[in-house]
Amino acid sequence: MFCPKCGATNDDNAWKCVQCQTVLQQALTPTAGGPSEVIPNYLWQAIVCTICCCIPLGIPAIVYAAQVNSKIAQGDMEGARQSSKNAKMWCWIAFGVGIAGGVIGVILQLCFLMIPGLHRY
Repeated sequence: MFCPKCGATNDDNAWKCVQCQTVLQQALTPTAGGPSEVIPNYLWQAIVCTICCCIPLGIPAIVYAAQVNSKIAQGDMEGARQSSKNAKMWCWIAFGVGIAGGVIGVILQLCFLMIPGLHRY
C-alpha cells in the first residue's frame, strides 16, 4: 500500500504511514457483539448427528448451522446468535433421539433373543 500523501511504501495492513504518519485506514473499533465475539456455527456437529444419529432431526441442525456465518457476514449478530442456538438445540435433539433409538433397538433385540423359538441357528 502506498501513502497518498508522501508515496511511501507501507504494509497492506498498516493503518499509519511509516514515513509521514498519515492515517491510511481507520482503526476498527469493536461494537457490541463485535469482532471479538465468537459465535459457533455447530456445522460439524450437525453433520455428524445427521449421519450417525437421526437424519430427519439433523437436517434442521445443518440448515441453522449454515445460516450462522452468512448472518455474521451480513452484520446480523443477533440473528447469528439465534441460528447458532437453534443449530445447537437441533443437534442435541437429534443426538438424544438417536441414542434413545439405539438403546431401544438393543433392548428389543435382547428381548427377542430371549424368546424361545424366534431365532433359528
